[in-house]
Amino acid sequence: MHSIYWRSGGLGLHPRPWCRLRSRRDRYAVPCGKRAASVTRRVLITGVLALASLTTSAGNGKAATTGPAATIAGFYDALLGIMKEGRRIPFDQRYAQLQPAVARAFDLALMTRIAIGPDWARLNPAQQRRLEAAFARYTIATYANRFDGYSGERFTVDPSPVATANGALVRTHLIPADGQPVSLDYLMRQTARSSWQVIDVYLNGTISELATRRAEFTAVLDKQGAEGLVRMLDQRAAALRTG
Repeated sequence: MHSIYWRSGGLGLHPRPWCRLRSRRDRYAVPCGKRAASVTRRVLITGVLALASLTTSAGNGKAATTGPAATIAGFYDALLGIMKEGRRIPFDQRYAQLQPAVARAFDLALMTRIAIGPDWARLNPAQQRRLEAAFARYTIATYANRFDGYSGERFTVDPSPVATANGALVRTHLIPADGQPVSLDYLMRQTARSSWQVIDVYLNGTISELATRRAEFTAVLDKQGAEGLVRMLDQRAAALRTG
Protein backbone atom coordinates (compact mmCIF):
# COMPACT_ATOMS: atom_id res chain seq x y z
CA MET A 1 0.00 0.00 0.00
CA HIS A 2 1.31 3.42 -0.93
CA SER A 3 1.18 6.55 1.20
CA ILE A 4 -1.96 8.61 0.58
CA TYR A 5 0.08 11.77 0.68
CA TRP A 6 1.06 13.82 -2.29
CA ARG A 7 4.49 13.05 -3.72
CA SER A 8 4.55 15.53 -6.59
CA GLY A 9 5.82 19.07 -6.22
CA GLY A 10 6.29 22.23 -8.21
CA LEU A 11 4.40 22.53 -11.47
CA GLY A 12 5.11 19.03 -12.71
CA LEU A 13 5.47 15.56 -11.27
CA HIS A 14 8.81 15.83 -9.52
CA PRO A 15 9.45 14.10 -6.19
CA ARG A 16 9.86 16.15 -3.02
CA PRO A 17 11.77 15.15 0.16
CA TRP A 18 10.07 12.63 2.44
CA CYS A 19 10.40 11.73 6.11
CA ARG A 20 9.90 8.06 6.86
CA LEU A 21 7.92 6.80 9.80
CA ARG A 22 9.28 3.95 11.86
CA SER A 23 7.94 0.88 10.13
CA ARG A 24 9.70 -2.38 9.44
CA ARG A 25 8.63 -2.26 5.83
CA ASP A 26 9.00 1.52 5.63
CA ARG A 27 5.80 1.95 3.63
CA TYR A 28 4.38 5.07 5.20
CA ALA A 29 5.89 8.44 4.45
CA VAL A 30 5.14 12.08 5.14
CA PRO A 31 6.48 15.36 3.65
CA CYS A 32 9.36 16.84 5.59
CA GLY A 33 11.31 20.05 5.84
CA LYS A 34 10.60 23.46 7.33
CA ARG A 35 7.71 24.20 5.00
CA ALA A 36 5.71 21.13 5.96
CA ALA A 37 6.53 21.38 9.64
CA SER A 38 5.38 25.00 9.81
CA VAL A 39 1.91 24.31 8.44
CA THR A 40 -0.63 24.32 11.27
CA ARG A 41 -4.34 24.59 11.77
CA ARG A 42 -4.07 28.38 11.80
CA VAL A 43 -3.71 28.44 8.01
CA LEU A 44 -6.90 26.45 7.56
CA ILE A 45 -8.82 28.52 10.11
CA THR A 46 -8.20 31.63 8.01
CA GLY A 47 -9.62 29.91 4.94
CA VAL A 48 -12.64 28.48 6.71
CA LEU A 49 -13.59 31.78 8.30
CA ALA A 50 -13.27 33.57 4.97
CA LEU A 51 -15.58 31.01 3.37
CA ALA A 52 -18.04 30.70 6.23
CA SER A 53 -20.70 32.74 4.43
CA LEU A 54 -20.55 30.67 1.25
CA THR A 55 -23.13 28.00 0.41
CA THR A 56 -21.39 24.65 0.14
CA SER A 57 -22.37 21.44 -1.55
CA ALA A 58 -23.05 18.21 0.33
CA GLY A 59 -21.29 16.04 -2.24
CA ASN A 60 -22.75 13.79 -4.87
CA GLY A 61 -23.49 10.81 -2.62
CA LYS A 62 -26.54 10.15 -0.51
CA ALA A 63 -26.44 12.35 2.58
CA ALA A 64 -25.44 10.54 5.71
CA THR A 65 -27.64 10.78 8.78
CA THR A 66 -25.00 9.77 11.29
CA GLY A 67 -22.44 11.74 13.28
CA PRO A 68 -18.93 12.75 12.18
CA ALA A 69 -17.14 9.71 13.64
CA ALA A 70 -19.61 7.33 11.96
CA THR A 71 -19.05 9.08 8.61
CA ILE A 72 -15.30 8.41 8.84
CA ALA A 73 -15.87 4.83 9.99
CA GLY A 74 -18.07 4.24 6.95
CA PHE A 75 -15.43 5.71 4.66
CA TYR A 76 -12.77 3.49 6.21
CA ASP A 77 -14.98 0.43 5.68
CA ALA A 78 -15.15 1.23 1.97
CA LEU A 79 -11.41 1.89 1.86
CA LEU A 80 -10.57 -1.41 3.54
CA GLY A 81 -12.78 -3.24 1.08
CA ILE A 82 -10.78 -1.77 -1.80
CA MET A 83 -7.49 -2.52 -0.07
CA LYS A 84 -8.42 -6.17 0.40
CA GLU A 85 -9.28 -6.48 -3.30
CA GLY A 86 -5.85 -5.05 -4.05
CA ARG A 87 -4.53 -5.14 -7.57
CA ARG A 88 -6.85 -7.98 -8.44
CA ILE A 89 -9.14 -5.23 -9.66
CA PRO A 90 -7.86 -2.57 -12.10
CA PHE A 91 -7.42 1.09 -11.20
CA ASP A 92 -10.57 2.18 -13.03
CA GLN A 93 -12.67 -0.24 -10.99
CA ARG A 94 -11.09 0.90 -7.72
CA TYR A 95 -11.77 4.49 -8.76
CA ALA A 96 -15.42 3.74 -9.58
CA GLN A 97 -15.98 1.94 -6.29
CA LEU A 98 -14.35 4.70 -4.23
CA GLN A 99 -16.04 7.61 -5.98
CA PRO A 100 -19.36 7.46 -4.07
CA ALA A 101 -17.60 6.81 -0.75
CA VAL A 102 -15.35 9.85 -1.21
CA ALA A 103 -18.29 12.01 -2.33
CA ARG A 104 -20.27 11.06 0.79
CA ALA A 105 -17.42 11.62 3.23
CA PHE A 106 -15.69 14.70 1.76
CA ASP A 107 -17.03 18.15 0.91
CA LEU A 108 -14.84 18.33 -2.18
CA ALA A 109 -16.29 21.64 -3.36
CA LEU A 110 -15.43 23.43 -0.13
CA MET A 111 -12.05 21.72 0.04
CA THR A 112 -11.27 23.09 -3.43
CA ARG A 113 -12.10 26.63 -2.29
CA ILE A 114 -10.02 26.34 0.86
CA ALA A 115 -7.04 24.93 -1.05
CA ILE A 116 -7.17 27.80 -3.57
CA GLY A 117 -7.77 30.47 -0.92
CA PRO A 118 -8.52 34.14 -1.65
CA ASP A 119 -7.94 33.67 -5.39
CA TRP A 120 -11.22 31.73 -5.54
CA ALA A 121 -13.23 34.96 -5.48
CA ARG A 122 -11.70 36.22 -8.73
CA LEU A 123 -12.62 33.09 -10.70
CA ASN A 124 -15.82 33.00 -12.73
CA PRO A 125 -18.45 30.31 -12.02
CA ALA A 126 -17.42 28.15 -14.99
CA GLN A 127 -13.79 28.15 -13.85
CA GLN A 128 -14.85 27.30 -10.30
CA ARG A 129 -16.89 24.33 -11.50
CA ARG A 130 -14.01 23.00 -13.62
CA LEU A 131 -11.61 23.31 -10.69
CA GLU A 132 -14.02 21.55 -8.32
CA ALA A 133 -14.38 18.68 -10.81
CA ALA A 134 -10.62 18.42 -11.38
CA PHE A 135 -9.88 18.48 -7.65
CA ALA A 136 -12.47 15.73 -7.09
CA ARG A 137 -10.94 13.56 -9.84
CA TYR A 138 -7.49 14.03 -8.37
CA THR A 139 -8.61 13.25 -4.81
CA ILE A 140 -10.40 10.03 -5.81
CA ALA A 141 -7.47 8.97 -8.00
CA THR A 142 -5.10 9.50 -5.07
CA TYR A 143 -7.04 7.09 -2.85
CA ALA A 144 -7.47 4.58 -5.69
CA ASN A 145 -3.72 4.61 -6.32
CA ARG A 146 -2.36 4.67 -2.78
CA PHE A 147 -4.68 2.13 -1.19
CA ASP A 148 -4.12 -0.72 -3.62
CA GLY A 149 -3.16 -3.55 -1.31
CA TYR A 150 -3.71 -5.07 2.11
CA SER A 151 -1.21 -6.48 4.60
CA GLY A 152 -3.21 -6.57 7.81
CA GLU A 153 -3.63 -2.81 8.24
CA ARG A 154 -6.55 -1.52 10.28
CA PHE A 155 -8.11 1.82 11.14
CA THR A 156 -9.27 3.05 14.53
CA VAL A 157 -11.74 5.93 14.96
CA ASP A 158 -12.23 7.84 18.20
CA PRO A 159 -16.03 7.83 18.70
CA SER A 160 -15.92 11.18 20.55
CA PRO A 161 -15.11 14.07 18.15
CA VAL A 162 -13.48 17.21 19.52
CA ALA A 163 -15.56 20.37 19.06
CA THR A 164 -13.65 23.29 17.51
CA ALA A 165 -14.59 26.73 16.26
CA ASN A 166 -14.52 25.38 12.71
CA GLY A 167 -16.31 22.06 13.13
CA ALA A 168 -15.76 18.65 14.68
CA LEU A 169 -12.32 17.04 14.73
CA VAL A 170 -12.37 13.25 14.39
CA ARG A 171 -9.18 11.56 15.52
CA THR A 172 -8.17 8.31 13.82
CA HIS A 173 -5.16 6.07 13.34
CA LEU A 174 -3.94 3.89 10.51
CA ILE A 175 -2.28 0.92 12.20
CA PRO A 176 0.08 -1.20 10.06
CA ALA A 177 0.45 -4.86 10.94
CA ASP A 178 4.15 -4.37 11.66
CA GLY A 179 4.76 -0.67 12.22
CA GLN A 180 4.02 2.53 14.14
CA PRO A 181 0.48 3.95 13.91
CA VAL A 182 -0.07 6.97 11.69
CA SER A 183 -2.31 9.70 13.13
CA LEU A 184 -4.94 11.02 10.71
CA ASP A 185 -7.37 13.66 11.98
CA TYR A 186 -10.38 14.88 10.01
CA LEU A 187 -11.90 18.34 10.40
CA MET A 188 -15.59 17.97 9.61
CA ARG A 189 -18.45 20.35 8.96
CA GLN A 190 -22.18 19.74 9.20
CA THR A 191 -23.93 20.43 5.90
CA ALA A 192 -27.34 21.91 5.21
CA ARG A 193 -28.66 18.34 5.00
CA SER A 194 -27.38 17.64 8.53
CA SER A 195 -24.76 15.21 7.29
CA TRP A 196 -21.10 15.54 8.27
CA GLN A 197 -18.33 15.87 5.69
CA VAL A 198 -14.57 16.30 5.79
CA ILE A 199 -13.15 19.73 4.96
CA ASP A 200 -9.49 18.98 5.75
CA VAL A 201 -7.18 16.16 6.80
CA TYR A 202 -4.36 16.56 9.32
CA LEU A 203 -1.34 14.29 9.39
CA ASN A 204 0.11 13.76 12.87
CA GLY A 205 -2.36 16.28 14.24
CA THR A 206 -0.81 19.41 12.71
CA ILE A 207 0.00 19.14 9.00
CA SER A 208 -2.98 20.39 7.01
CA GLU A 209 -3.38 18.66 3.66
CA LEU A 210 -5.03 21.70 2.09
CA ALA A 211 -2.65 24.26 3.54
CA THR A 212 0.32 22.40 2.06
CA ARG A 213 -1.29 22.67 -1.37
CA ARG A 214 -2.29 26.31 -1.27
CA ALA A 215 1.11 27.83 -2.10
CA GLU A 216 1.47 25.65 -5.19
CA PHE A 217 -2.10 26.18 -6.34
CA THR A 218 -1.66 29.95 -5.97
CA ALA A 219 1.58 29.88 -7.98
CA VAL A 220 -0.06 27.93 -10.81
CA LEU A 221 -3.06 30.27 -10.89
CA ASP A 222 -0.78 33.31 -11.04
CA LYS A 223 1.30 31.92 -13.90
CA GLN A 224 -1.13 29.77 -15.89
CA GLY A 225 -4.62 30.77 -14.76
CA ALA A 226 -7.50 28.50 -13.82
CA GLU A 227 -7.11 26.30 -16.90
CA GLY A 228 -3.46 25.72 -16.02
CA LEU A 229 -4.46 24.47 -12.56
CA VAL A 230 -7.17 22.22 -14.03
CA ARG A 231 -4.60 20.83 -16.45
CA MET A 232 -2.08 20.17 -13.65
CA LEU A 233 -4.64 18.35 -11.51
CA ASP A 234 -5.78 16.23 -14.45
CA GLN A 235 -2.17 15.37 -15.34
CA ARG A 236 -1.56 14.20 -11.81
CA ALA A 237 -4.74 12.16 -11.76
CA ALA A 238 -3.68 10.52 -15.03
CA ALA A 239 -0.21 9.78 -13.61
CA LEU A 240 -1.81 8.09 -10.58
CA ARG A 241 -3.85 5.91 -12.91
CA THR A 242 -0.72 4.49 -14.52
CA GLY A 243 1.57 4.69 -11.47
